[in-house]
Amino acid sequence: MISRSKMVFGGAAVLLVTGVVAFFLFRGGGPEKQNFTEIRVEKGYIRSGVSTTGVVEPRNRLKIQSSISGRIEEIHVDEGQLVRKGQVLALLSSTERAALLDAAKLQGDKELSYWKNVYRETSVIAPINGQVIVRSIEPGQTVTTSDSLFVLSDRLIVKAYVDETDIGRVKIGQNAVIGLDAYPEIKVKGVVEHIYYESHLQNNVNIYYVDVIPETIPDVFRSGMSANIDIIVSEKNNALLLPSSALQSRKGKTVVRQKSLAAKDGVIYKTVETGMQDDTNIEILHGLRANDVVLVQDTSFALPENNGGSNPFMPQRNRRKQ
Repeated sequence: MISRSKMVFGGAAVLLVTGVVAFFLFRGGGPEKQNFTEIRVEKGYIRSGVSTTGVVEPRNRLKIQSSISGRIEEIHVDEGQLVRKGQVLALLSSTERAALLDAAKLQGDKELSYWKNVYRETSVIAPINGQVIVRSIEPGQTVTTSDSLFVLSDRLIVKAYVDETDIGRVKIGQNAVIGLDAYPEIKVKGVVEHIYYESHLQNNVNIYYVDVIPETIPDVFRSGMSANIDIIVSEKNNALLLPSSALQSRKGKTVVRQKSLAAKDGVIYKTVETGMQDDTNIEILHGLRANDVVLVQDTSFALPENNGGSNPFMPQRNRRKQ
């Protein structure tokens, strides 16, 4: 019968042999060979810009108050409604008229009708063309001259918060793309209209307000909504593009890898000059031409050589099928 000590010794020996075999299999008897993915230089669109956040708000916010104290009789507009300058927004009775009508009502419809025609309501008039963004009253409500009845906006804009390190790149007239946190699928084009002169301290950082005017105002836009703004500083079509990961710094120069049969390891480093850069790609100004092939080190794990794999960090349109 096999003793317990022999069984333990045998198991340890098996584990040791397995470990040695695995070590040499993975080591391959020499230095590990690097895997590369081939990608081509392509022509495409690229832009650089300033990305920041902001808020939707009225460009001109006009609060309308009553000229007299009294009672609201009729309301002719709702929130969100567009109004014209001079349009009647509401009718109200002065305190005296309200008391007189209440007394006349006790005497019958004829008496009430008489005083309504003799003593007319006071009209609340829109002073500008705009949109009703706040309606603070209801029929029958008593108001004073200090109460806000409506708030009008001539139009909604987006106020962007630009860091002082980026404000030098922002100019009036630059195009922008606006998105909302509440509706990320909606993108609206806009234009930089005004850059404020005074800075504001926000989270210990100096920021400048920048007014961006949307080309259109979707129905979902609401005052106070958080916005994401991409201000386009420069853009170019038919630029030579490579993924940013294809470039590296070597001896103070920007280089890319290319195949070379003459090189010892089959790779040479070619110096390039770059231009604009976005979140994914970088523009090649000099050193490469369209369809030139460069090598990008494959950083994925456990991918054997020539297995047709691709670098997961490369944009899909720049991957080349093996």
